[in-house]
Amino acid sequence: MMGRKRSLPWIYRWSRPIIGAIAIAGAVLTAYLTITKLMGGEVTCSADGGGGSCSGVLNSEYAEVFGLPLSLFGCLAYLSMAAFALSPLIISSDKNKKLRKELENWTWLLLLAGSTSMAVFSGYLMYVLAFEIQSVCFYCIGSALFALSMFILTVMGRDWEDIGQIFFTGAIVAVVTIVGTLGVYANVNNPELANNPAVEVADADGLIPIPRGEGNPRPPKGWDITTTSGASELALAKHLTEVGAKKYGAFWCPHCYEQKQLFGKEAFAAVDYIECANPANPRQQTQACQQAGIRSYPTWEINGQLYPGTQSLEKLAELSNYQGEKSFKYKLP
Repeated sequence: MMGRKRSLPWIYRWSRPIIGAIAIAGAVLTAYLTITKLMGGEVTCSADGGGGSCSGVLNSEYAEVFGLPLSLFGCLAYLSMAAFALSPLIISSDKNKKLRKELENWTWLLLLAGSTSMAVFSGYLMYVLAFEIQSVCFYCIGSALFALSMFILTVMGRDWEDIGQIFFTGAIVAVVTIVGTLGVYANVNNPELANNPAVEVADADGLIPIPRGEGNPRPPKGWDITTTSGASELALAKHLTEVGAKKYGAFWCPHCYEQKQLFGKEAFAAVDYIECANPANPRQQTQACQQAGIRSYPTWEINGQLYPGTQSLEKLAELSNYQGEKSFKYKLP
């Protein structure tokens, strides 16, 4: 009597299609973020309470690699994973059984390496989101869940003959990913001052480039303001407050810090500033930003109009109809 053919567990039969579907969803998500970023638009994120958390995180220094959006590299990674998962399914097992078998073996290794790398990198980004930026980005969390799901399905979705192969390959890829990630973000984690604030050298126009923040921003203030205000900066700040202008920002936002540096420590203290991501009082700050319709940082509200992005002091003077002295000291890098 012939024995019955052993049936494969459902996860073995469906792991590749599921991984492929997740990878395609991830590619669509990251493609949307990439296109929006390159076109200068703002992502839709109604769940951030109007505080612009998603936009702020996706515009932070961690969201760019080699001058390109991080989401672009994520999109390429997801497309690669989709190709690895689905390519063997295109080949007929009846006509090209040997070719399909070889392709399955190689792509399983590539899926293991790719999903491990993406899961480790996503884990690092979740650490940054929770402890460095201290904000919420549902796109980032969703992408991390995609990466973790693909890793779990890769490990459990095949009858691996050598379990040691999983641990050896995974360990090597994880170490390489961690080292590479720390190298890529070395300048973000330990940025040097672009200029020595104690030695201010003006350019041909008489303007001084503002120095960058040092180290990681810490709540509730972020980086310390290292520039000193002149009479023009103080007068403009007083004028902006008198006409009811407000600046909305987040303590971890590098462009918000640039705006502070343009004013200088003394003048910015006179600006009506609303912190949208202060963990010490999130409800009050979120409500203020929600009511104002803030979607990105920094954003100025002047005469009832919103002006997103870092603004030069000359531009702020123009928008607020400032008529005083305009001998401003600093310029954007």
